[in-house]
Amino acid sequence: MSGDLYSRFAQSFERFSDSVLVEDGARAWTYGEIAAMAGRLAGRLQALGVAAGERVLVQTDKSVETLILYFATIRAGAIYLPLNIDYTESELDYFATDATPVLAVCRDQSVDLFGRIGGGAMQVTTLAQLFAELPEAEAPPVPRASDDVAAILYTSGTTGKPKGAMLTQANLASNGEMLIDFWRFTSEDRLIHALPIFHVHGLFIAVHCVLFSGASMVFLPKFESGRVIELMADSTVLMGVPTFYIRLLADPAFTRESAANMRLFISGSAPLSADIHRAFEQRSGHRVLERYGMTETGMLTSNPYDGERRAGFVGPPLPGVSLRIAEFETGKVLPQGEVGIVEVKGPNVFKGYWQMPEKTAAEFRPDGYFITGDMGFIDADGYVQLVGREKDLIISGGLNVYPAEVEALLDDREDVGEAAVIGVPHPDFGEAVVAVVQPVGAFDADAVREELRKDLAAFKVPKMILTMESLPRNTMGKIQKKLLREQYADLFAG
Repeated sequence: MSGDLYSRFAQSFERFSDSVLVEDGARAWTYGEIAAMAGRLAGRLQALGVAAGERVLVQTDKSVETLILYFATIRAGAIYLPLNIDYTESELDYFATDATPVLAVCRDQSVDLFGRIGGGAMQVTTLAQLFAELPEAEAPPVPRASDDVAAILYTSGTTGKPKGAMLTQANLASNGEMLIDFWRFTSEDRLIHALPIFHVHGLFIAVHCVLFSGASMVFLPKFESGRVIELMADSTVLMGVPTFYIRLLADPAFTRESAANMRLFISGSAPLSADIHRAFEQRSGHRVLERYGMTETGMLTSNPYDGERRAGFVGPPLPGVSLRIAEFETGKVLPQGEVGIVEVKGPNVFKGYWQMPEKTAAEFRPDGYFITGDMGFIDADGYVQLVGREKDLIISGGLNVYPAEVEALLDDREDVGEAAVIGVPHPDFGEAVVAVVQPVGAFDADAVREELRKDLAAFKVPKMILTMESLPRNTMGKIQKKLLREQYADLFAG
C-alpha cells in the first residue's frame, strides 16, 4: 500500500466508481462523481494559491461539499485543518494566527469574522463560492511522501493553548486500512453517519472505513434518535459517542426488531458506562463494540469483532500498535494489572505538534512511545481499562474540554478569587463541565456563564457554577479536584 493518502482514495474511487459513497437526504453521490468533483475542486484550490504543504482552514457545516473539500485538499497535496463550528472569534483567531493558512473556507455568515482574524493574511471564501467557480478540468493529484502532513487537528492544551496535532499521510492511510479489516467492513455495509466531521472520529475513522472498503454512508446533520432508528432498517453500522446510545435507549421505538438489520454498533470518544453497555445489549440484542483512540493517534485499541466485547474495557491494542503502562514521572514500565499512564507506538501515532518542538519532545519517551495522558491498566487477557486522565481532561458529549482553559477565564475575573473546573457524571453527555469558585464579593453564576459564552465554545461553558467559601487543598496547597468530583458526583443524578 502506498503511504500517499490520496493514492489510497483513488484506488477506491476507481474500483467502486458506480457505487454510492454518500447520501445526504437530497441525493446520492457515487464514488466516481465524488472523485471527479474533488479533482475539479483541487484545481480551484490551486488557482487560489493552495500549494503542497499549505494549510486550508475549514469551518463549515457538515455537508457532502465539505467532504469533497477534504478530498480535494489532500489531492492538491495541501494540509486539511477542520475546526469545530462552535469556536468563538478569539479561539478562531488563535488557530488562524498559529497555523498561517493560505485559505479559509467558512460559512456565509462568518466571512466578515474570518476577514478580521489571523492578521488578515489569508484568503477567505465559502463552499458556495468555491463550487460556483469550478474549472472543467480535473487537477492531477500531487504526490506526497508517507511522512508528509495530511491534516492538522487542534486539541485543547492543558495550559490553555491548543496544540495542532500533525497527522501524516501514512498515519491516516494505515489506521483506516487496519480498521476495515479489524471491524470487517465490506462494500455491502451502509454506515449511519451522525457524527460531526471536524474531528478524527467522524472524518478519518468513519469516512475512511467506508471509503477504503467500498461501503456507503448516510450523512445526517446531527444525531436524532427517531431518524437513526428509521435508517437502521437498511443500514448495517452506527459509529457513535456514548450520548448516542443513551438517547437510543431513551427512545421507546428502539427495539430488538428495529436493530435487527444492524451488524455493528461502535462507541468511542468518551468512556461508555458498563450500565449503558449492558442495558443496550438487553434492549437490542447487540453488544456495543467500544474502542479507544485520540486525536494524536487515531485508533489504539478495540474490543474484538469476534470474541468478548467487555463492558467497561476498551479492548486489546489493535494490530500494529504497541501499548504499555508506565509510571508517568519516570517512564518505568509497570507490570500487568498495575495502573499507570498509557503509552503507545505505531504507524498511527502522529508526527508531533505544529510549531511546538519542545512540547512534542516532552510528549514522547526517548524510545519513541507517545505519552497519552490517560491512566489505565492491562488485565490478564490483555484488555485495557481506562480509569481516568492524568491531566483532568473532561469529555462532554464526545468533545474534549481541558479545565485549565476555562479556569484561566474565571480566574481573570474580579469577582472570582479562584476556580476549579471538574467533570462530573451526566446522564446525557457522559460528563458535564462544572466550575467550583471561591467568589469575591457579589457573584451571579448565571451572568458569569453568559459572559463565558463570548470566549468559549458552547460545549466548554460550565453547565453549572457552584460557590464555596474556600476550595479544598492538600498540604502542598494544591486544590483537591478529586474531593470536588466526589462531593458533586450526584449533581445531575435523576
